[in-house]
Amino acid sequence: MTTTTPRLGIIDYGMGNLHSVTKSLQRLGGHCQRLCSGADLRRWEDAGGRALVLPGVGAFDPAMTQLAERDLIEPIGHWVHQDRPLLGICLGLQLLFSGSAEGRLAGLNLVPGMVEPLKPTADEPVPHMGWQPLISADTSPLFPSQEEQWVYFVHSYGAVPEDANLVAAHVMVARQPVTAAIAHGALVATQFHPEKSGPCGQRILARWLKHLPG
Repeated sequence: MTTTTPRLGIIDYGMGNLHSVTKSLQRLGGHCQRLCSGADLRRWEDAGGRALVLPGVGAFDPAMTQLAERDLIEPIGHWVHQDRPLLGICLGLQLLFSGSAEGRLAGLNLVPGMVEPLKPTADEPVPHMGWQPLISADTSPLFPSQEEQWVYFVHSYGAVPEDANLVAAHVMVARQPVTAAIAHGALVATQFHPEKSGPCGQRILARWLKHLPG
């Protein structure tokens, strides 16, 4: 990108793997800026910001507390309600939901539904960790079913949207389908870590950047 305006806003609330996410996007030509507060986000938006990234590693309630303390909840909601692009990653996907069995606080409630604990079995313990192939619903260009896509997961909870049509891809955990990605308009989120998923993850991020409007 030749513009001096940071077009990608990386939401920094103290609980995300921002370095890896930023480096992955920069390798693809993304011009990134960390947004640490609601004021940062609003200034970046006014300067022509193009798309938000909500990463996350950790627990649900501390993450929501950090978002609230940094005045990020309202501007994130405002952005999504305008159908402007946002990519959630791992905990960033879960925070989009109404709430989580992991905690007591309400989520961002941008995707109706709940985040539920995964159920371990003798041969598939929790957390669900490691590489697994996506099973695509073929509803999003980011996850084409004709391409074998092995991606990296680390999580103990799975998102269950009220509208099952929002699930763009899933994986099987303990013989049960678990949401791996959701897509609705300009909102996309992955339970897996594309920034840790090698060439496959880079292709997913490249497709996301390619399909950004403007």
